[in-house]
Amino acid sequence: MEIDDIHAEPEGRPDAPVEPVPASSPQQNEIDLQKMRYDDLNDQFMRLAADFDNFRKRTARERETITLVANERFAVDILEIADNLERALKSDDAHLRGGVDQIRQLLEGILARHGITPIDALKKPFDPALHEAIVHIPSEEEAGVVLDEVSRGYRMHKKVIRYAKVAVSKGKNNPNMEE
Repeated sequence: MEIDDIHAEPEGRPDAPVEPVPASSPQQNEIDLQKMRYDDLNDQFMRLAADFDNFRKRTARERETITLVANERFAVDILEIADNLERALKSDDAHLRGGVDQIRQLLEGILARHGITPIDALKKPFDPALHEAIVHIPSEEEAGVVLDEVSRGYRMHKKVIRYAKVAVSKGKNNPNMEE
């Protein structure tokens, strides 16, 4: 074979099929490009999903920590009341009432610092959003007015955390009106 016959058919097998040389077609290039884009986007998605899962876990831990710290601060404040109650119990009877009144004032101050305020109920119209009526009593007051507070209600910030248990007026009880 001569050097000039480079493009000649190979000797010995004139009938052998010639394998096509894969040509880089524009269509194949587009498919390869789309596969690369898909792989990149899938990789970004997987990283984003992992980042979000880590964020969710971190915020849950932070929320739990904040709650524990807030409860700890409240507990420390309440322990001050417990200490004062013990001191009051050790005092003589003459000073007991004054000591208990001071402890009540201390408790109200601590509760207020934590956003807990009492619900004013006496002589107010009954409000089921604030009060729980446990008894209806005939009285000289208009019907629906709170006469007595059996258990004080409280709000924490603007949310009611305990409803006031109250006695509510039925109104004037006039036996002549009953038939």
